[in-house]
Amino acid sequence: MLDIAEELHRWVERGRDFAVATVVAVGGSAPRMPGAALAVDAEGTAIGSVSGGCVEGAVYELCRQALEDGETVLERFGYSDDDAFASGLTCGGVIDILIMPVRAADPARPVLAGVLAAAALGEAAAVARIADGPAELTGRALVVRPDGSHQGGFGAHPELDSTVAAETRAFLDAGRTGTLEIGEQGSRCGAPLTLLIESSVPPPRMIVFGAIDFAAALVRAGAFLGYRVTVCDARPVFATRARFPEADEVVVEWPHRYLARTEVDSRTVLCVLTHDAKFDIPLLRLALRLPVAYVGAMGSRRTHLDRNERLRADGATELELARLRSPIGLDLGARTPEETALSIVAEVVAARGGGTGVPLAGAHTPIHHEDTPARRIGSVA
Repeated sequence: MLDIAEELHRWVERGRDFAVATVVAVGGSAPRMPGAALAVDAEGTAIGSVSGGCVEGAVYELCRQALEDGETVLERFGYSDDDAFASGLTCGGVIDILIMPVRAADPARPVLAGVLAAAALGEAAAVARIADGPAELTGRALVVRPDGSHQGGFGAHPELDSTVAAETRAFLDAGRTGTLEIGEQGSRCGAPLTLLIESSVPPPRMIVFGAIDFAAALVRAGAFLGYRVTVCDARPVFATRARFPEADEVVVEWPHRYLARTEVDSRTVLCVLTHDAKFDIPLLRLALRLPVAYVGAMGSRRTHLDRNERLRADGATELELARLRSPIGLDLGARTPEETALSIVAEVVAARGGGTGVPLAGAHTPIHHEDTPARRIGSVA
């Protein structure tokens, strides 16, 4: 639901009633991950997607029905070869979808309005809804903020809300979206409940060091993938807004000094394009010690070997050097800045998603990888 928060927030502000269908769980080769959503308003307007096209029509009708009867339902779709016109996933996967009405009189509407507003502004927040459980508990929601405060609830056992709030806070801290099994009394006791917890976190950062022509193409590619992109270079003549209009920020500072003072986390991507030892060595020495998602450096294989020796001389361990992606990018035969940017972001996606980078044709690896820790922490897919 939060992946279409901006549009849904506008619908709430305009007083529109709508129903939202959200992917709860997937199995096999299902095309969309948990949290993907499709919403339909009272006029029949639809936004978002839950399956890439396979079951959109059936889910659309379920949303229209939910708006009429006010019922929250959980539906499962899978492959069907019994009826050529049946709604199913032609890729052979299985997908569970929660369909929930959000009407003016529904108790969850003000709660959902708050989390949609936060997500639309890029603020951190998480929402928990009951995907599977007693009918009297469905149709409600609980929203948690980073400071631990929460709004809404399920109106059942007094310990249920506090336990869900604590669990949802843990999901938010990790930037995760997924399901949680819990007892209806807020513990492992009582009838089992399945909660869908969605997290909205600010976009991950991509910091590009080196204001060169290849950096301009990488800025565009990073922005396309949803990163907040910073360009940093110590040379003011090159690090200008005019040269990088699509960057979120352009910083004129020695790279290692900027990295030492800026905020990074386990989703941050660092791309070092300077291939100049006076910049690279102090920068990489620090970068390889930080808990970031990716560190890559541009340069020839000869440059890479020389750089590694300099880093060793500066105290880098073999474990730290093993984190360095150099020469940066996948082997795509890239030549132009745009092709090189593609090879870099392809490696970033593979590294964060657990991919191999080999062609899918002829391979026996899964098309859609399981939700690895590296991917769970990232809000970009």
